[in-house]
Amino acid sequence: MKPEKEKKALAIIERLRANGFVAYLAGGCVRDRMLGVPAKDYDVATDARPEVVQDLFEDTIAVGARFGVIVVVIAGDAFEVATFRADAPYVDGRRPSSVRFGTVEEDARRRDFTIGGMYFDPATERVIDLVGGMRDLRAGVIRAIGNAAERFEEDHLRVLRAIRFATRLNFEIESATWHAMRRAAPRVANLAAERVGEELAAIMTSGRAARGLDLMRDGAVLEVVMPEVPPMIGCAQPRNFHPEGDVYRHTWLALSMLEAGCAETLAFGVLLHDVAKPPCRAEQGDKVTFYGHTEKGAEMAQAMLRRLRRSRFVQERVAYLVRNHLRLVMAPRMRRATLRRMLAEDGFGELLELSRLDALASSSNLGFYYFCARALAELGHEEIRPPRLVGGDDLIAMGFAPGPQFKSILKDVEDQQLDGALASRDEALEYVRARYGPAPA
Repeated sequence: MKPEKEKKALAIIERLRANGFVAYLAGGCVRDRMLGVPAKDYDVATDARPEVVQDLFEDTIAVGARFGVIVVVIAGDAFEVATFRADAPYVDGRRPSSVRFGTVEEDARRRDFTIGGMYFDPATERVIDLVGGMRDLRAGVIRAIGNAAERFEEDHLRVLRAIRFATRLNFEIESATWHAMRRAAPRVANLAAERVGEELAAIMTSGRAARGLDLMRDGAVLEVVMPEVPPMIGCAQPRNFHPEGDVYRHTWLALSMLEAGCAETLAFGVLLHDVAKPPCRAEQGDKVTFYGHTEKGAEMAQAMLRRLRRSRFVQERVAYLVRNHLRLVMAPRMRRATLRRMLAEDGFGELLELSRLDALASSSNLGFYYFCARALAELGHEEIRPPRLVGGDDLIAMGFAPGPQFKSILKDVEDQQLDGALASRDEALEYVRARYGPAPA
């Protein structure tokens, strides 16, 4: 049974054909169809001009009309409908200076990689392959269409796209494409940060993040897009705690255990949890230390993600993960209130998973992980986040004014509640009176 989104794309093709135009599914959805995996998006290629597409469909957005691209919206789903075209020279490493509407053959030749340069004719169930895409799909190869150097010069983002496809599909990058990609890598620095950030997030959440990291490293692009990461290479760690090797090897192992489709915040948290170990590394005789690397790492992670224009939520959540990734080791020795407060933190589930991967990539000591997992299961939501027994209005009614002591009293009462020493509002009010006395006049 066809997915609903595919049915809508086919309906667009049917309407175009009913009006005398040629129309096919194009690009990534054809590749995914051949691989037998669900497509995320469905693009349509046609010989209908942009203005005709706008006339034929009620809800359209002219996102790239001068490049032949119209977005058609059907019941909330958006589909790019692009006119067959040939591109004039690219002058900014991103888009052609102009386009000329043309044939399907010209349209195929201006695309980036062979496996994304195929079309599917739903009327005949036939794949139209003018660039050798099926050959490379069967061989598991990422190959640029035509002259590889020209393809990367046209759009520098294709450097990261090649790595994303190779990572996601577990394909090899063909030799000429690889060498052209490495030569073009420095020019990725000229791209808009948002475009780079989107590609990096896709690579890190692909389920093969460790391979993606190696491809970026070997492809000479890692230092361009994430200069914070290469210093991990060769940053030695104490073998009694890290028998696996240096910081890069440890991070690589942790990344290798991420599942496909994991949260971007977890993926970047794993990548960056030890990012500050190189600048914080110090030797004191035979002892190696990394004092302050969690706090400095949180700052570095947030700055990097801000530079890549990731959302504020992603920046702050990753900073939280990096800052706290060692805290769970102390969980079995925490007082009850401290433990429950930690379990109640937003993002604790991701922190727990990061800590698990961190341990598995080094000593494999998971005692603290199972302790926290049991605590979560046994306490439940109500015990971890119980309603407050005393609030600010209660303290004001008792004569206390908002200020430093005010906040201290509320935290103290909450700690006593989480420790199990206070169970009711009356007990809490009596505790405040007995411990803090009458409010200052």
